Amino acid sequence: MTSMTRRGFALSMMASAGTLSACGNGVGSNGAQKIDARVDTTLNYLYSTYPATQGLAAKSNGMLVMPLVTEAGFGFGGGYGRGALRVNGVSVDYYSATKGSFGLQIGAQQYAHVLFFMTEDALMRFRRSPGWAAGADVEYVFNDQGENLRAETTTTTAPVLAVIFGQAGLHIGATLEGVKYTRIIP
Repeated sequence: MTSMTRRGFALSMMASAGTLSACGNGVGSNGAQKIDARVDTTLNYLYSTYPATQGLAAKSNGMLVMPLVTEAGFGFGGGYGRGALRVNGVSVDYYSATKGSFGLQIGAQQYAHVLFFMTEDALMRFRRSPGWAAGADVEYVFNDQGENLRAETTTTTAPVLAVIFGQAGLHIGATLEGVKYTRIIP
């Protein structure tokens, strides 16, 4: 039977902790590939269902695509999703979207959304911030009954346009107010 000194025990614990922490750091994982595949599927759906969004994409300086955001609430609520920032069709960063709320609410829903950064300044402010929250500079593009998206893209001066689509579930309202976007390593 061997006895272990305190130093030996501490070294073995540090080695174990280092090994375990390396398991979840994203290095060598396929998290980015999964997010990119979901982003591609989401954009294909968006463009085929709402063809006018192709024009938005062509005019934008970048797009944050969140393929799936899940929200739930009963008095207190929250939401979470992951996606990618695309510039010139290439994923340059990955982000999480988190939301918390309190108030008269009940239910759960899932939806996708895309933020179109219409100015270089808006895109740079988003990329440079440690945690960007959707605010007054976001204009929503609405879905009409005829499955068309309504936005005056030729006259709008909003630096960021948001398209929310693919809602499923029973929860009143789908807005991006109070959503915080944070850069992640998938």
